[in-house]
This record gives sequence, structure tokens and C-alpha cells, in this order.
Amino acid sequence: MSKTTYEEYLKRYGTLTYKNTGTSMLPLLKQGRDAFIVRAVGEYETCKKWDVVLYKRPPESYVLHRVIQVRDNSYDILGDNCIGIERNIPKDAVIGVMTGFIRNGKKYEADSRLYKLYVLFWCKPYRIRILMKKIWLKCSRIWRRKDK
Repeated sequence: MSKTTYEEYLKRYGTLTYKNTGTSMLPLLKQGRDAFIVRAVGEYETCKKWDVVLYKRPPESYVLHRVIQVRDNSYDILGDNCIGIERNIPKDAVIGVMTGFIRNGKKYEADSRLYKLYVLFWCKPYRIRILMKKIWLKCSRIWRRKDK
């Protein structure tokens, strides 16, 4: 019995609701608590800056991260809890765009006012967030060495 890929599922049904794994989209999505909803991306559709997209990383892994830069044929993408920007992700690697998420049984739309505030205050200042996280990581390494 063969497994259905996300691409096949989205092509067949148009949308996918799935529980996320990992911490890369914190604080928006928490593993074990939240699920995300994505719709299939059209063949010639270009996602927008700040969209959360589901894309395929070779060879067979899927990632849900945010578009921070739109280029002619690619995107720069970053998880909301990450410091490493993935550059030049081909547009054809993107298979879905998040339309909302479910937390504790309640659905939140990606075009809601509350979600837009989250993007404004958490996502748009990503450069500051990355700098602060790098400083924190450096300091915590120094503190660990002093404790030994």
C-alpha cells in the first residue's frame, strides 16, 4: 500500500489540515496543540510576503515556514522561531499556503485582525528577533561555560 503525498492530497481535495511537528513556527503553532490548514497553490500563483507556505525540501521532507522575500522565481523563507533564512526556495517547491490554524478546537483565519497583528508585531521585525536570539544563544553558551 503506497502513501499519499501532500501534493497528491492537495491536488485531490484542495485543502489539508494537519498537526504540525517541531518548534520552528512557535509561538504561532505549538506541536501537540495546534493544526494548520493549507490550500493548494495554483500552478502560476505567486505567494505573498508574510504568507505561511508548505513546501517540499529534497529529497522527501515538508516544511511549513513563512515567506519573508518574494523574488522572480523563488522565495526567501524563515520559520517564526528560526534564525536561519532559507534563500532561493524555488516557487515550484511550494505546494500550499496556510489559510488558518486550529487551536483548542477553535479555528483562526489567516486573514483575521488578530492574525494580522501577530504578523505585524512578531513576523515583520524578524531581523531584530534574529539578532536578539543570536545574542541570547551566545550569552547562554558563555553562562554554561562559567557554570562548569
